[in-house]
Amino acid sequence: MQGIKVADVTQWLLGNVDGLRPPLSFELISGGRSNLTYGVTDGAGRKVVLRRPPTSHVLSTAHDMAREFRVISALRDTEVPVAPALAFCADETVNDRPFYVMGYVDGHVLRDVAGTEAVLDEAERKVAGEQLIDVLAAIHRVDVDAVGLGDFARRDGYIERQLRRWHGQFGKSQEQAREIGVYRPVPVVDEVHQILAERLPAQQGTAIVHGDYRLDNTIMSGDGLIMAVLDWELSTLGDPLADVGTLLAYWAEAPGSQQPSAAVVTMAQSAATALPGFPSRAEVAARYAAGSGRDLAHIDYYIAFAYWKLACILEGVFVRYAANAMGATAQDADQLAAGVLDRADRALEALHAT
Repeated sequence: MQGIKVADVTQWLLGNVDGLRPPLSFELISGGRSNLTYGVTDGAGRKVVLRRPPTSHVLSTAHDMAREFRVISALRDTEVPVAPALAFCADETVNDRPFYVMGYVDGHVLRDVAGTEAVLDEAERKVAGEQLIDVLAAIHRVDVDAVGLGDFARRDGYIERQLRRWHGQFGKSQEQAREIGVYRPVPVVDEVHQILAERLPAQQGTAIVHGDYRLDNTIMSGDGLIMAVLDWELSTLGDPLADVGTLLAYWAEAPGSQQPSAAVVTMAQSAATALPGFPSRAEVAARYAAGSGRDLAHIDYYIAFAYWKLACILEGVFVRYAANAMGATAQDADQLAAGVLDRADRALEALHAT
């Protein structure tokens, strides 16, 4: 199985995860365009989940498994729902890259309209929408010192640090694109970066920032409750409004509102939130503001930042897909390339609204 050295990983898991019984079977879980996620089932039917970086074209500061494992370990006893952190492997001889194992949470990942309609009725979608907002506020309420994350990252200058980091990652991804013959210029990414740097807002306190908070990065129960927040690889300390901007950038609205392009719906924005029952973008912002006490007067800036960061991330995903490094075919690489430009253009539009 691509991404899993079955014999070595099996031996490590049996020696480091309490209660697993041989034999172990592995299955690549569909979904996700960054780290690879596998379901592992033991001889007694118990399930756990293994997360590891892509198999190649990994940038030096990306896909930090230790970071993700540390966060879910720290959040275990808080009001933020996360999967149990079970074990972390830093020894790259076991499976070529570091990986970690977490408990299996039985629920639903709502990736599209059909899947969401099959699980949640309109009343339950209202609950799910409110849960997304309230859990985000709960993440931002966590006392980072009390849970042992006080030294997780710098606390100030978050947006400035993020602009520097992702612009650098974008440049490295473009270098890799040149190396494999798929380079094309995207000057609007640089244009948006300059505007964002010139309009830096004042940071409203310090919180855990998830970095990619959206509907399909959660596991939902059948009645719309969040059972676990997933995909903490981009988490850090910083400006909590960045997460609000990300959530709103992904949020599709009901018919009659401005709709996202097909590329956005299929690649980076859940059209499920346009279904009846889910709140509007304005209602999302208002509920978060009421629950957090934070001022969202400059939220368009954070939405622009979220789109721009997505453009930078998608450039790396595009390169990995073009190089067939994600354990899947690269047939949608062209769509991903178009998505980079789409996100950057949307960032520019949001900045014009500020």
